[in-house]
Amino acid sequence: MSHPLKLNPKHFLYLFRWILIILPVASVIGALNAFFLWLLSEATSTRETNTWLLYLLPFAGLFIVYLYNEFGKNSAGGNNLIIDEIYKQDAGIAKRMGPLVLITTVITHLFGGSAGREGTAVQIGGATSYFFSGIFKLSPSNTRILLISSVAAGFGSIFGTPLTGAIFALEVLAIGRIKYDAILPAIFAAIIADTVATALGAHHTHFQINVLETFHILDHVVKIDPFLLLKVILAGIGFGLAGYLFSELTYSLKDFFKVTLKNPYLTVFVGGILVILLTKLIGNYDYIGLGVYASREGGVSIVSAFHEGGAEWYSWLFKLGLTALTLSVGFKGGEVTPLFFIGATLGNTLAWVFGAPPELFAALGLIAVFAAATNTPLACTIMGVELFGSEYLLYFAVVCYTAYFFSGHTGIYASQRIAVSKLFDYKGEAPFAGRIGELREKQPSLFVLLINKIKK
Repeated sequence: MSHPLKLNPKHFLYLFRWILIILPVASVIGALNAFFLWLLSEATSTRETNTWLLYLLPFAGLFIVYLYNEFGKNSAGGNNLIIDEIYKQDAGIAKRMGPLVLITTVITHLFGGSAGREGTAVQIGGATSYFFSGIFKLSPSNTRILLISSVAAGFGSIFGTPLTGAIFALEVLAIGRIKYDAILPAIFAAIIADTVATALGAHHTHFQINVLETFHILDHVVKIDPFLLLKVILAGIGFGLAGYLFSELTYSLKDFFKVTLKNPYLTVFVGGILVILLTKLIGNYDYIGLGVYASREGGVSIVSAFHEGGAEWYSWLFKLGLTALTLSVGFKGGEVTPLFFIGATLGNTLAWVFGAPPELFAALGLIAVFAAATNTPLACTIMGVELFGSEYLLYFAVVCYTAYFFSGHTGIYASQRIAVSKLFDYKGEAPFAGRIGELREKQPSLFVLLINKIKK
């Protein structure tokens, strides 16, 4: 066997080649996401100024369904299509996926749907990279690496968290397993895309945790407060269950509307009406749109959740329900920013319950509910550091992995594979190896059982 250092020249050429490939692809993705964030900001400002636009949401939904039916081809597969293509290039990713999801996401936000943005950014990246893979005439294995890198570029540039984007792109593919063959291209793609997006004026929200607490044992300061750690573990269980509830409710509502209304035009129109009615019943507009900043004085938002009294005890439930409804009926956008809202507001509530610092628990909830719903605890731990600093890294890790285990084998990406089971098997049964969507059919939740009864 040759000395491993003899391979270094090949490694250098490999790295240099991928930088040359990644540079134009990630730059385009970063520029497109900067443009997307600007459009999203304008749409949000317009809707907040003209609240009557909410009443047009059902008609906007009809237009979205029409666009996908007439021009979408397989683009409706969204992030799940990209994950499937990473595993096996089969159906392909149409170039139209990028502009189509960009336009329809902006429409969703303009007229008051409750949705996010990361799904759009990832799909823009996937369509862009697939287009470039044809230009560069890449092999299937190299196309796979470029697709993974595009996910990293899209995610990293939309949130300003490049390292999180790179790890997320690898970790999201399979529960319990990470393959690092694409790590360097993914890191470079995320850095380049984030740099380009920032240079073009993309704005990212900055958070700060001002909790100065120390714990002494035998007159020495230790890194962990055991009482606070216990509270973090209990909160992590709650965050995991919230992630489970969001994933299952979204898929169950989608199944419910397929069984009852059946027609996609009727589904999106009725869904739009339900969003309007629920918003009016709530009495404010805090729970539609992104929810990063409050649309009114004293309103609830992700930012407000970092302050004492910045959320109501039910805020996370309202956002969870409206987002699940919006996405299940056919409106477009991502899930992650609403998950941030759900986690931050739930964290604010749990901080009051446990007598803990609200800004710390809002931060923990923000990353932990995301970890639970996407099965990416490592990426979310790193996100905690990129968003809030490294001082609370141990708490970030504990809460993310606790939430991950307590969310079960569910998630917002049906095409995500189960590589290593989260659960200990005491019955000697063979572990399930397949997609999350297939497991939902094999081991249905209470929601799914209810849908099956309706079918009969």
